[in-house]
Amino acid sequence: MSTMQFQFNTDSSVMGTRDVAQRIEAQVRQRLARFADRLTRIEVHVSDVNGRKHGADDKHCTIEVRPRGARPIGVTGKAADVDAAARIAAGTMAERLGRVLGRAERGRRNPSPDKVI
Repeated sequence: MSTMQFQFNTDSSVMGTRDVAQRIEAQVRQRLARFADRLTRIEVHVSDVNGRKHGADDKHCTIEVRPRGARPIGVTGKAADVDAAARIAAGTMAERLGRVLGRAERGRRNPSPDKVI
């Protein structure tokens, strides 16, 4: 089985330093670790919607995951700094994956019994 890919992107207004990328990757991987064997890819994009201007919740972190055999799932977290935005997005993604992949698991384990006529 192939390993999960991780891709990190920033827009031109966010400092895309290696330190920021490593910190956010570690944070997202840790939060989504329980789903890692069911994901083929995690893509993170961090942006600053106000550019040089400061403002509340102007940092956005969008996370898209690709579960094996399912459609991609995307969420966005918004906060005053990129780490907080990533934390929010990763938490939201973990909740969503729990619902989506949990539903798929329940369907596999508890198939409907055959009808007897």
